[in-house]
Amino acid sequence: MKASEREQAIAAADETCPRCGAARQPDQSYCLDCGLRLPAVTGRLASLRRRWIRRFGWYPGDWMWISLLTFVVAIAGAATAIALNASAASANGPIFTATSQVTVTQPAPVPATTTAVDTSTLPTPPGPTTTTPTKPSPGPQNGRFTWPANENGWTIVLVSYPKRSGAASARQTAAQAAKSGLPQVGVLDSSNFASLQPGYLVVFTGIYGSKTDADDAVSTAHQAGFGGAYSRQIAR
Repeated sequence: MKASEREQAIAAADETCPRCGAARQPDQSYCLDCGLRLPAVTGRLASLRRRWIRRFGWYPGDWMWISLLTFVVAIAGAATAIALNASAASANGPIFTATSQVTVTQPAPVPATTTAVDTSTLPTPPGPTTTTPTKPSPGPQNGRFTWPANENGWTIVLVSYPKRSGAASARQTAAQAAKSGLPQVGVLDSSNFASLQPGYLVVFTGIYGSKTDADDAVSTAHQAGFGGAYSRQIAR
């Protein structure tokens, strides 16, 4: 990604909502369209976010720093526990092992008493029923999956970019999402769908028949590095 495109991505992260792509002000705390608590655009966290985008061209979300801090604390706690256990073991002195054999006598088995039960009159329990969730096909690996014409459904929105300046960033994000293993990744123009706010390029993954199926797959998008991903209906 070129330097100018990364600066456009930084501007999009600072000036739009990461969930729905609506415009925001620097001092705005919540999105006026979807109600999301907006990330701060000033301070140390915002500075780290901009540095990440300038270096890699995309940003997984502010949750990454909390996860990293938790991971470091967990490692420090594990190291401390290992050191304490080693110190306690050395303080207990040497361990002696008996050299003589000890004979263990096994107790005599107690015969089990069984009572015959006539099962010919018992009803046959019904077999278990399972519901297999709908899974989308993998789709192309370059992030160029196209939403089928005249088809409505549910999908997972990864990131939204302003249409006037975010085309390159949207394609870059879609390619990154496809490489991470997310299925059916593509970019759609929100102006072509009545259920979306016009004026944005929406990076999406998957086509689902119901909101429940889409909601179940949101966690997969979060694990792939898109902490702001959410389910959304796509209707013309």
